Amino acid sequence: MKAIVAESAAASGPDRAPRPLPLREIELPLPELRPHDLLVRVEAVAVNPVDTKVRAGLAAGVPPRVLGWDAAGCVEAVGAAVSRFKPGDAVMAAGDITRPGCHAQWLAVDERITGRRPKGASWAEAAALPLTGLTAWEALFERLGLDADGGDAGRSLLILGGAGGVGSLAIQLARHAGLLVLATASRPESAAWVRELGADHVLDHSRDLAPQLAELGLDTVDRIANFADTDAYWDVMAELIRPQGAIVAIVGNREPLDLDRLKSKSASFHWEFMFTRSRYGTPDLARQGEILERLADRIEAGELRSTLHTQLGAITATNLERAHALVASGRSIGKIVLQGWGEPVGADGG
Repeated sequence: MKAIVAESAAASGPDRAPRPLPLREIELPLPELRPHDLLVRVEAVAVNPVDTKVRAGLAAGVPPRVLGWDAAGCVEAVGAAVSRFKPGDAVMAAGDITRPGCHAQWLAVDERITGRRPKGASWAEAAALPLTGLTAWEALFERLGLDADGGDAGRSLLILGGAGGVGSLAIQLARHAGLLVLATASRPESAAWVRELGADHVLDHSRDLAPQLAELGLDTVDRIANFADTDAYWDVMAELIRPQGAIVAIVGNREPLDLDRLKSKSASFHWEFMFTRSRYGTPDLARQGEILERLADRIEAGELRSTLHTQLGAITATNLERAHALVASGRSIGKIVLQGWGEPVGADGG
């Protein structure tokens, strides 16, 4: 099968740090299936910051690695213990970061962390959903403890990084849950995007946030979801979170975080890492499959929309390099998707 891989070579500079080599296409054997695995023919993939981070961390001399943890495709074969899907089913999955990714024609993925492709969604629209959908859902409803079905209606939620992939899903989920949604964006096009997705108010993250909240009659907010930069917003979050509020972040810190800033408010801080369940094989692994099914339900009901924003053509090394550069720029909006392998996609691909 075709696969696009990343690898690093030793740098010639004084730090001797490895440097990423250009992505390249190689031939690999079909993946072997574990009992709970699906063999999926990959039709479309989305690119995320995790791809560029894993690529940058590859050590020189290690075997080439298939990246990519967002895909939609058709089930071709199933493992002995599979019960939810059958050959011919259209599915979407973010996969498992400890296994080869989806930048290959075939993907082996555990059925318990897989969901159906929503009816009416194209391959590209479906590929944009899994990683960011799972991250947003877990961040809001599991880490922050908010009620997905409106039990916390009226509470305020500040989303830092509203125009990114995770923020774009979180805005919609929060809006559907009846929350007062405040999202950050600075450029006209990103501000327009978050308003279109349902943010009640847009804050300019290039300016101080506290005065902007004050203009809205708010001194603090009930919850903060940081999908941008944990270090850069740490002091701001400590200032703006209400007493006994809660904060969630997805970007690892570069410097130690002063948790004492939250003590007097008895505010809680949570990490969200979408790959925790699959990495550690937690007893509730199948919860991610359930979340993906709930996301599909909401897409089909018109309560949620795919955050596909940019399509860069077929799944090739050249196009993936373009996608990586766009993600690394920090200026991408929504999700970046590639579809097809220079061959006709499935007839129902839309």
